[in-house]
Amino acid sequence: MPGFEWSTAADQRFNVNLSILFTELPLLERPAAAAAAGFTAVELWWPWIDSPTPARSELDALKKAIEDAGVRLTGLNFYAGQLPGPDRGALSLPGEESEKFRANIDVAAGFAVSLGCTALNALYGNRVEGVDPAEQDALALENLALAARAAHRIGAVLLIEALNKPESPLYPLVSAPAAVEVVDQVNATTGLGNAKFLMDLYHLSMNGEDLPAVIDAYAAKTGHVQIADNPGRGAPGTGSLPLQELLGRLRKAGYDGWVGLEYKPGDRPSAEAFDWLPREARAAR
Repeated sequence: MPGFEWSTAADQRFNVNLSILFTELPLLERPAAAAAAGFTAVELWWPWIDSPTPARSELDALKKAIEDAGVRLTGLNFYAGQLPGPDRGALSLPGEESEKFRANIDVAAGFAVSLGCTALNALYGNRVEGVDPAEQDALALENLALAARAAHRIGAVLLIEALNKPESPLYPLVSAPAAVEVVDQVNATTGLGNAKFLMDLYHLSMNGEDLPAVIDAYAAKTGHVQIADNPGRGAPGTGSLPLQELLGRLRKAGYDGWVGLEYKPGDRPSAEAFDWLPREARAAR
C-alpha cells in the first residue's frame, strides 16, 4: 500500500476515530490501543447509543481511559441515535428523539470540556415520513442554535456534516453546499460564528462532488476534516481517492486543523490498518 510522503504527512494533524477503528476492542481499551499505534489524539461518535444521559460512572470511566492512555479527545458527536445503524442523528426528529438530543447537549459539552475537547459534531437526522420537511428544518435550527450556544460556553465549535446519499438516502444534507447553508443559518441565528462545516472527503466523493472545488470554496468554513478512501471506506491507498493531494490542497487553502481517520480497517486488526502512514507522522505536533 502506498505510504504518504513524509513531507506531506508532517504537515497534518491526524486523530483516530474510535467508533469505527479499534471496535474489535471494548470501548475502554480503545484509547490505549490508539496510543500503542503511535497516535496522540482520538475522536468519538456518541458512545452510548441508547442513552443521551449515561450514568456519571460511565462518563468517568471513559474519561479515565482517555487520560490514562495519554491521548487527547479532539472531537465528539452529540447523541445521534443508533449510529452505526439506521439513524443519522436526532436533532431534526420531532418528539422523543429531539428531546433526547436536548437532554444530551449539556452532558456532551460537559464531557468534552472535561477533556479539553473543542469540537462537537451534531448529525442532522433523517427525514421522517409524514412530517413536513420545513417543520424538521425549523426544529433542527432551534436545536442547533442550542448546541452552538453550549459549544460556545466551553470554547468549542459546532460541526455540521454532509453525509452521502447512497448510504444515507433519508438524510437531507448530502452535499457540501447543503451543509454549509445550515452552518450559515446557525451562525446567523446565534451571532456566535462558531458553527463550522465538517468536511468528510469520503462522503463528498460518494456524492460525486468536485473535491478540489469544495476545498477551495469551503476550507475557510471548515472546522474538521475526516477521511476514508473510496470505494470501500477503507484506509488511504485501498481505493482511488487522491487523499494525499487533497490534504495538501486543504493545507494550501489555509486549513490547519485535525484530520480524523474515520475508515474501516477491513479484514485485519485495526492496529494493522495504519501502514500507509509512517509512525513518526502519527503523533500530533
